[in-house]
This record gives sequence, C-alpha cells and structure tokens, in this order.
Amino acid sequence: MYRVFAYVRRDLIRWRRAPMNVLSTLAMPCAWLIFMGLVMPVEHDGNYLDFVTPSILVLTVMTAGLSGGSSLMFDKMLGYLNKFLAVPAPREAILVGKILFITVRGLLQATVILIISILIGASILSPLAYLEMYFTLFLFGVFFSALGTTVAMYLNNHDSYAAFQSFVTMPLYFASSALISYDQMPQILYYIAKVNPLSYAIDATREAAAGAVPVTAMLVLLVLAAIMTIVCSRKFRKATLG
Repeated sequence: MYRVFAYVRRDLIRWRRAPMNVLSTLAMPCAWLIFMGLVMPVEHDGNYLDFVTPSILVLTVMTAGLSGGSSLMFDKMLGYLNKFLAVPAPREAILVGKILFITVRGLLQATVILIISILIGASILSPLAYLEMYFTLFLFGVFFSALGTTVAMYLNNHDSYAAFQSFVTMPLYFASSALISYDQMPQILYYIAKVNPLSYAIDATREAAAGAVPVTAMLVLLVLAAIMTIVCSRKFRKATLG
C-alpha cells in the first residue's frame, strides 16, 4: 500500500502547486450551487437548496473523476508513465494510486462546495448523515475515476478526451434526478434517470441527508465501482505490457 500512497502523494503535491487549477475546478460547481439553489424560481416543497446540494456534490465528484483521464494522458504524453513502469512496483499500484488520488481530490472539492452550501442556507446535518454521504461520494468517485482512466487509455490525444468529457458530463447530469424529482419528470426521462448512475449517487446522498441509510443505492454503486475498476485494471495492464 505504501507504493499506492506514494503515487497519491505525488499527484496531490502536483495538484497543490497549481492553485489556478484548483480554483477553476470549483468555479462551475459553485456557480451551479448559487444559480440553482438561490436564483432559480423552482417550485419545491421545503428548502430547494437542500434538494439541489447533493446533486451539485455528485456533479463535482463526477467532473473530478472524468478529469482523471486527462491526468493519466498527460503522464503518458510527457513520459512520466514509462518512468513509473520502470520502478520495481506492481503496475496496479500506479493505477490504484491514480484512482485514489482522483477520488480524494473530488471529495476535497465536494467538501468546499458543502461548506459553501451551508453558508448560503443549506441545513446542517448529523455526523452520521455526512459519513454516509461521503461514503456514497467515494464509491461514485471510484467508479467515474476508473471509467475516465479506461476511456483515456483507448484515446490517443487530449483533445479527443476533452470532447468525450464534454459530451458525457451535461447529458448525464440533466438526464438524472439532479434538478427535479421523479414525479415531475416526463415518462421517457423518468426511465432514463432510473438507470443513470448519477441518479443512484444523488438519491443515496439525499436519503442520507434525510436521515435514512441508502443501502440499495450504496450496493449498486459498490458493484459498479468494483466492475469498472476490474475493467480498468485489465485494460491498463494490457496497454502497458503492449
């Protein structure tokens, strides 16, 4: 495990040394939180900010997860990946370290968004609720980190990956339960949202905030994260050995 944490530490140091990148990754979630939570005149029972905050947290983790593919692609283009592969450590340690860093980075960004949401009027929850929320976001972050890394290994350049990221992010977000509840959706959107991984993460986060334990959604996210990590590991080993 110390090899895994060595890669995590390396990426965290690199991320910390680029404060502009940190601020830019928080700009969109903050704008969404303020715009949707405070400005949009949406009819909703209760505090709409409490309803929309979990979806912004999930969006933050998803964006961070997908950007992980760019991190691996830059390592490959700049020659760092070949140097890592020459180190006497399992190849999986590189991959797990990358996925873990991307997930932790997403959770740190989500924490900032969560603090901002409380400052502008969201409810303060119990420690158990926050623990369940972070566990859900962690599983979701692992799933999208592995997905982004897998796609990055199939593509040949950063522009192609950026196009994939733009193509995936907003359609998945709008076709989920992020902004409106299921009973307000058109029928076709209802069925799409029900199978959307984002909906599982958002619904689980909302259930945790409401005081329930989202066991089913957590199990679904756990299975998705495990499957995607296995697929990513096999692709990584094949790509690096080839």
